[in-house]
Amino acid sequence: MSLPSDAVDALRATFRGDVILPGDPGYDDARAMWNGFFDRKPAIICQCVGNHDVIQAVNFAREHQLLTSIFGGGHNSAGNAVCDDGLVIDLSRMRRCWVDPEGQTARVDGGALLADVDHETQLFGLAVPAGIVSHTGVGGLTLGGGFGWLSRKFGFTIDNLIGAEVVTAEGKLVRANSEENPDLFWALKGGGGNFGVVTSFEYKLHHIGTEVFAGLIVKKFEDAKEYLTFHADYVRGMPDEMTVWMVTRHAPPLPFLPEDWHGKLVVIVPFCYCGGDIAEGERLVQPILDTCDNVGVFKGMMPYVAWQQTFDPLVSHGARNYWKSHHVTEFADGFIDVIIEYAQKMPSPECEIFVAHMEGAPSRIPDSATAFGNRSTPFLVNLHDRWQDPADDAKALKWVEDLHAAMAPYADGVYVNFITTEGADRVKEAYNEEGWKRLVAAKDAWDPTNMFRMNQNIQPSSAPPTK
Repeated sequence: MSLPSDAVDALRATFRGDVILPGDPGYDDARAMWNGFFDRKPAIICQCVGNHDVIQAVNFAREHQLLTSIFGGGHNSAGNAVCDDGLVIDLSRMRRCWVDPEGQTARVDGGALLADVDHETQLFGLAVPAGIVSHTGVGGLTLGGGFGWLSRKFGFTIDNLIGAEVVTAEGKLVRANSEENPDLFWALKGGGGNFGVVTSFEYKLHHIGTEVFAGLIVKKFEDAKEYLTFHADYVRGMPDEMTVWMVTRHAPPLPFLPEDWHGKLVVIVPFCYCGGDIAEGERLVQPILDTCDNVGVFKGMMPYVAWQQTFDPLVSHGARNYWKSHHVTEFADGFIDVIIEYAQKMPSPECEIFVAHMEGAPSRIPDSATAFGNRSTPFLVNLHDRWQDPADDAKALKWVEDLHAAMAPYADGVYVNFITTEGADRVKEAYNEEGWKRLVAAKDAWDPTNMFRMNQNIQPSSAPPTK
């Protein structure tokens, strides 16, 4: 798409950030996303450095009827941060985080990464419950719900969101909180990027100190049936301070694993205890250690910031990714059998079947408090399909599609942040019926023309369906 040069020149004249067109230096770097499965070429990229830049970019996109995407951390599995032949509102240069240690709050720019937030909040021994990969953007993670090692104790990321600044489709900057524009604020808490460009978030923080008791326990895959049967029951009795998950994958070259186990199928049990008492953490972990043989064990008190970065190397930028997800209601024998069967068919050693134990604090918050659906399901599965070679696309996609279908009898709903491209019906399954109605009403009020549709889209009732 060719844009009028005079219009671009006029935008550049008052834009504090960078306006990048195809052929300009840095264009390919600016359009690159975490997920290498997508290779999109926008007509214009607006790298914003403040609210006024964002307003100008929104107005330019609206006036020229350009498809618009929002780039926060660029980490979304669906690649929605970048659009073809449209305008990218790039927030990646807006990464500041201001902490109020006395009030235990933080105000965070919309382009900040989790590492930026952890770096500033941990200066005071504070944290906001968020994700588990430090190069994830706070924006997309928050707007879809957001969960991590602290969520069972302190709630989802959206449960700790107390305010936001939003640039609307009309190019207006508004505040959203429990008193100002409460309908918009409610919709932001789980409804994704459907309602505007969130240029800053305000979070409630929690004191956790600077260290947690955490680690990885690695089991033999041949013992998967026995261990998973134990795991399904044992983790549900954990106190909120303890989070224990389960990952089936090929063993990465972790330094505490014997070298002859590198690359072999294993069951990895990552855990994090934020209760402070290492003796209690050890007590809770001991039954896991005692169940089946251990290939390797890494555990102890460690900096929270370091633990937050532990899994970064396994999800580095540029690989091809395709995620699918289920909320799981029953960790039954059949479900375990599906995991075991499909683990042996993984198309790449980088694939994972990840099962997070949820419950805890989020499950005690009323469904109506936020847009997030499926708060009461005990487990959340991410089928993380990851590979390098485009020649393997068909094989990789077939594996994840077949696995997703095989797990369906044990599932109810989906986590919106773990969807790649599954269509409008699947997006709707991320919400309950009443929540969906409220989200559509908010979309009608704040984006009736569906300007912001490069997302897991909630279509306004007044606009024709979009593809």
